[in-house]
Amino acid sequence: MKRDYEFIVLGLGGLGSGAAYWLSRAAGADVLGIEQFELGHSRGESQDHSRIIRLSYHTPGYVELAKRAYACWAQVEQDGKERCVLKTGGLDLGPAGAAISLDAYRSSMRSAGVPFEDLDAAEIRYRWPQWSIPESVQGIFQQDGGIAMAARANAQHQRLAREHGAAIMERSPVTGVRSVGGEVEVVAAGTAYRCRRLVVAAGPWSNTVLEWLGSSLPLEITQEQVIYYSTPHLKEFDPARFPVWIWMDDPCYYGFPVMGEAATKVAQDAGGRPVTAETRSFDPDPDNFARVDAFTRKYLPKAHGPVLYVKTCLYTLTPDRDFVIDEVPGQEGIFVAIGAGHAFKFASVIGRILSELAISGQSESDIGPFSIERPILREKEPARSYMV
Repeated sequence: MKRDYEFIVLGLGGLGSGAAYWLSRAAGADVLGIEQFELGHSRGESQDHSRIIRLSYHTPGYVELAKRAYACWAQVEQDGKERCVLKTGGLDLGPAGAAISLDAYRSSMRSAGVPFEDLDAAEIRYRWPQWSIPESVQGIFQQDGGIAMAARANAQHQRLAREHGAAIMERSPVTGVRSVGGEVEVVAAGTAYRCRRLVVAAGPWSNTVLEWLGSSLPLEITQEQVIYYSTPHLKEFDPARFPVWIWMDDPCYYGFPVMGEAATKVAQDAGGRPVTAETRSFDPDPDNFARVDAFTRKYLPKAHGPVLYVKTCLYTLTPDRDFVIDEVPGQEGIFVAIGAGHAFKFASVIGRILSELAISGQSESDIGPFSIERPILREKEPARSYMV
């Protein structure tokens, strides 16, 4: 195996696999992807059957990025001949006095020319009688919302990268990264590799890599979980009959129709306790479980049923919940992406942006809001707000 490459991608979760794929389309065998664990592992953020994908977002910039995300997934599907996105429609629900205002979502979609419907509680219950909600709840329905098939999409990105000539290494822990003579050296599994451009997509291990490069960010790692319910009403939650949904309040909950398991899936967003990538467990948090279970029983009772299983994952959260997509300060040719716990729907487009930055130094997308040097990321103890 050669040791010199044009591009190396460190981390092959959602964002890194996307970057490896898009770089391989341009550079083929000059791309190396490195994963510290086995491909498809569940220690990070990017596995499981499903993630929400949507055009409904709180700023016009995110809506425009989501448009490009759909286009990138379509290209991956065409290239790989396997579906990555299943459209079910997406429903955002806002109770009276909610912590997350639906108005920002409405105005952002209008600004970006995205059609949507405003629904009152009676209309929501009429279309989806599975909901048991009071009259004070309002909603937004956007027809293009749906499911990004996480594990399948990751595997397809990796397979296509290999088909385009990229080398993929798994079970290869990285123990050092440094700039050397105009190149970047990455030590993985005891071997030093060189490249001209490095992409870092290390999720909860991001600060470990950044600290090798003289940087650090005020990230918080949390252990999250999802509950799969073996509802006896499976047919009522078929993707053709029931949309993905988000309850826009604090706590914020979200869920899916039946996909990947004979079960519904419900979770609290950013409801986990702080951990590190090394100290996290795979044990469910009983308090988190109790909150989600009570919500499901109250508002979506037919989705409730015997628990099939509870699955844990990690979030790597920036204090403002915005992404980081940028060059590492003082490290020419080293680029980093951090998904802030809501990036999987954007995994392919962020991978494409990283490839654009690595190849030409600029992107077709506006990534100004995702600067690594924005003021809040320079604060040692920044105020944190995860409700988006």
